[in-house]
Amino acid sequence: MRPGPRNLITDVAGLTVGNAEDHGIRTGVTVLLGARPFVSAVHVMGGAPGTRETDLLAPDKLVQEVDALVLSGGSAFGLDAASGVADALRAEGRGFPVGDQLVPIVPGAILFDLLNGGRKDWAENPYKALGRRALDAASADFALGAAGAGTGATTDRLKGGLGSASAVLDCGITVGALVAVNALGSVTVGDGPEFWAAPWELGAEFGGLGPARGFVPGLEPEPKKRLGEATTIAIVATDAALTQAQAQRMATAAHDGMARAIVPSHTPFDGDLVFAAATGERPLVDPVTDPFRLGHAAASCLARAIARAVYEAAPAEGDIVPAWRARFSR
Repeated sequence: MRPGPRNLITDVAGLTVGNAEDHGIRTGVTVLLGARPFVSAVHVMGGAPGTRETDLLAPDKLVQEVDALVLSGGSAFGLDAASGVADALRAEGRGFPVGDQLVPIVPGAILFDLLNGGRKDWAENPYKALGRRALDAASADFALGAAGAGTGATTDRLKGGLGSASAVLDCGITVGALVAVNALGSVTVGDGPEFWAAPWELGAEFGGLGPARGFVPGLEPEPKKRLGEATTIAIVATDAALTQAQAQRMATAAHDGMARAIVPSHTPFDGDLVFAAATGERPLVDPVTDPFRLGHAAASCLARAIARAVYEAAPAEGDIVPAWRARFSR
C-alpha cells in the first residue's frame, strides 16, 4: 500500500473537492463532487450527529447513488450548505429524474464551530452561499488544514482542520479519505507533538515524528467541550465497484481509523460520522477478500487524514487554541 500521487481523496479518479471559507465567521464548507453519480453509504457512531439525507443511504432505499457529499461547519445552520450545492447542480442539469424534474441527491453532515471566536451575528444563514462557492471551487487539488469545513475546527487542546490521504492497493484499487476534525478528544499523545496515528503514517506526511515513547496513560479524560460542541465528519472513497451494502461496510470499518487517531473518539458529545463513496471504475478482483482490504485501507487512510488535518492547520489571529505548527514546529 502506497500513497496516491496527490495523497488526497481526489486520487480516486472522477472525484473532485471544493472548499469555501468565511474567515470572519471562522467557518467553511467542503464539497466532494463526482463526475457522475456515485454509490454512497454512511455509518454514524457519535452521540450527537447532525445530518441531511442520510436515511436515503441505507441499502434498502430507492436511490442508490448521489451527486455530491457536503461537510460543513455551522452546526444545524450548516445543513443549508447542501441546499446551495443542490441548487447549482440542478441548474447544471444534474439530479435524480422524477418525471420532468431533476432532484440532485446531496447528503451532508455538520460540525459545531459556533463558539470559536468568529462573528456569528449574521442576519441571513451564510451556508447556502458557502455551499455554492465550494462547489464552484471543486478541483483535483485543494487546501488542507484551516480550510473548508475545517476552517473553524478545534480539538481538545489544538486547532483542528481539514485532512485528506490516499492509498493505492497492490491490486490497483485506490482508496482515499477526507475529514473535518473538530473532536472532543486529542489527536496528539500527552503533551508532546507525536500523533496517535503515527503507526499508520506513510513517509513524513504529518512530520515523520514516529510514535510517542515512554508515554504512560494518565487519568480518565475530562471533556473540554460541552454537549454537542464536537464532531469529526469524514468521507472514505474508492474507485472499486461496490454495492451500497459493501460501501456501508467500508464506512463502518473506517471508524477504526478514527479511533486510532483521536483519543477518545465516538463519545456522547461527538457526532462522529463516516460517509463512503464508490465510483465503480474498477471491478473487484476477489469479491471475498477485496472488501476486507478496502476496509483496512479506508481505516488507515482516515487515521492519516486526521493527523494531517491538525498538522497542516496554520495559526491565525484570534485562535482559541494553538495550532500544532505554532506549538511544536521548530
